[in-house]
Amino acid sequence: MTNAQRWQWLAIAAVVGWLIWLLSPILMPFMLAAVFAYLGDPLVDRLERLHIGRGIAASIVFLVMLLILALALILLVPLVQRQIEHLVVALPTYAAWLSREAVPWLERTLHIPASEFDASTLIARIRDHIGTVGGIAATVLGYATRSGLALIGVAVAVVLVPVVTFYLLRDWDKLLVHIDALLPREAQPTIRRLARETDTVLGAFVRGQLLVMLGLAIYYAVALKLIGLDVGPLIGMAAGLVSFVPYLGFIIGIVASIIAALVQFHDLFHLVLVLVVFGIGSILESYILVPKLVGDRIGLHPVAVIFAVLAFGELFGFIGILLALPMASIAMVLLRFLRSRYEASPLYAGSVQPGLAEASDKQVDNPRTLADQQPPPLAAEQPPVLAEQPPREP
Repeated sequence: MTNAQRWQWLAIAAVVGWLIWLLSPILMPFMLAAVFAYLGDPLVDRLERLHIGRGIAASIVFLVMLLILALALILLVPLVQRQIEHLVVALPTYAAWLSREAVPWLERTLHIPASEFDASTLIARIRDHIGTVGGIAATVLGYATRSGLALIGVAVAVVLVPVVTFYLLRDWDKLLVHIDALLPREAQPTIRRLARETDTVLGAFVRGQLLVMLGLAIYYAVALKLIGLDVGPLIGMAAGLVSFVPYLGFIIGIVASIIAALVQFHDLFHLVLVLVVFGIGSILESYILVPKLVGDRIGLHPVAVIFAVLAFGELFGFIGILLALPMASIAMVLLRFLRSRYEASPLYAGSVQPGLAEASDKQVDNPRTLADQQPPPLAAEQPPVLAEQPPREP
């Protein structure tokens, strides 16, 4: 590939990235539809191998996905509604605990005057930051407008996601064929190999991580309910659903559960039970769910995961948070490829010939190799051997 071609590809990549950033506010339904289609395409392919037409197979898988989603909503919505009702009923208790116990503890520990936590003081500070009454009205009106537009966006997404998902399921293989036909012929084998590796990584991540999130949500919800927390199922589901970010689900869940246990029971025993529940959950996630369901094929360091979520969230908003780990997995595949190319390049190896480099590596690994490979001394350098003399006669 010439330098001109490399610059052309860099320009194309820059334009595509700029378009994605520009269109990120409207990409949400299409990205969700692409995720659903990616998850459902293997099932459609299996039905096709049973001599079922692509359109009928896509329709069957689409209806099954809708049925699963409907059952989840039927089961979860009443549960979440009851949990929110419990939370609303318990809000006065939380407020009383905050003013009676939490604020005095903060005052004693951090030496913050109790007046700083007074409602009138907080409202006055908010007014100082917001500005005049006109500014407050403009802020409220802008928030209401944004909320209305957000509701319209949600309604459009609810309609668009199923439609786009069905068409992507039906035409997934055709899209791949068209994309493959547009690949440059010289780089086609390399791109195909990277695409297969990326598909392996994404498949392991998306399917495995969804199962990990579901398993943790069920475990936390059931375990917190069994120890007696009224809002335990709500906390457990929230902790499980955000567990795709390392330690975030654990931290949110344990902090919220400790506060709920303090407000509801006022004893040390239930705090110990909360710590036991989340300790078992951490062991379950680290040693059972993630190794069995996700495996080590992704290999993203927790720091890299946190950085990816924050970076993509800053660049693309909520859609960036959803795409952070899949994009980081793709980036990991590309980085592995670039590392292999770098290690095979003269920039890494320098002018050392491959055979000499291998021999030097072996010598470093085994210091005795150098001594073993020393040639024997030449015959001229060896001391002469004296012939046996007959014994002298006396």
